[in-house]
Amino acid sequence: MLYHDAEDDGDLTEKGKIPVPQDVQQAIVTLLRWTGDDPEREGLRDTPLRVARAWKEYCSGYGDDPSVHLSRTFEEVGGYDELVLLKDIPFQSHCEHHMAPIIGKASIAYMPRDRVVGISKLARVLHGYARRLQVQERLTAEVAACIWEHLQPHGIAVQHARQLG
Repeated sequence: MLYHDAEDDGDLTEKGKIPVPQDVQQAIVTLLRWTGDDPEREGLRDTPLRVARAWKEYCSGYGDDPSVHLSRTFEEVGGYDELVLLKDIPFQSHCEHHMAPIIGKASIAYMPRDRVVGISKLARVLHGYARRLQVQERLTAEVAACIWEHLQPHGIAVQHARQLG
C-alpha cells in the first residue's frame, strides 16, 4: 500500500513537502520486499515516502549551479598575495556506482589573481557538487574547475580525505 492523498502524481501528505511520484515510492517498496522485509509492517509503512524525500535532498545539487556562489567577488584585495585556504570542510555525497554514502572532508586553496570571494562560498561550491551522485575524483575536479573558471586565480588545489563511518 502506498500513501497517496494528492490529485497529481505526487504525495503531499505533509504541507510544504516535496511531492513524490508513486513510481518512486513503489520502487522503494519493491526494494524493501526484495531485501526480505515486509513494507506493510508498522515501522516501514512510511519508509518509501521518507526515503524518496531523503534522496531528493541528497541529490539536490542537480538543480543547483554551484558557480552562482562565486558571482560576487571583491576586487579591492589591497595587494593580497597569499594563499586563501579553507580546510576540513565536511561534506556528504553518494557514490554513483553503488549509491553508497561518501563522507569526508575537503580542503580548498587558491592563489588569488585580482579578486577574492567570501571564504564561505568555497564550501558552498563544494556542497553544490557533493549533492549529486559522484565519484570522489570527479568531485574535486569539478570544484577546482568551477573556481578556476570563475575566479581565474594563479592556482587552485582541492584535496579530499574520505572518512569511514
